Amino acid sequence: MQTNNKENSNQKPVILFADDDELCLDVGVQILQKLGYSVLRARDGQEALEVFESNKDSVDLVILDMRMPYNGGRAFDQLKQIKSDVKVLIASGFAEDQRIRDMFELGCIGFIQKPFSVDLLSKKVLKALKN
Repeated sequence: MQTNNKENSNQKPVILFADDDELCLDVGVQILQKLGYSVLRARDGQEALEVFESNKDSVDLVILDMRMPYNGGRAFDQLKQIKSDVKVLIASGFAEDQRIRDMFELGCIGFIQKPFSVDLLSKKVLKALKN
């Protein structure tokens, strides 16, 4: 099993959080920062791709809102093209649907229903980072 160098140092894991809802984005970023993560933010799927492309060697996890401009599904597909082993957690205010289940087949590592609690987000992120 390959170990993450950040696990062996004092570096915080880096999470890219993408959501088009400004309030959800702000709250998600604040929660993740309070949990001890370094957080990059994006307001839609296209911006998520740009931020990821610039930081692909340092991003440990991407949390993508499924329903946003340049949606999470499209962004997920392109993230996998940029870096095939990228860890992606899908967030949605809607129930898990067939597209999300299909994304699991393509390497998506988790799903979190919005709105989420601090506890649930913490557990999902920890599980995703260990995956």
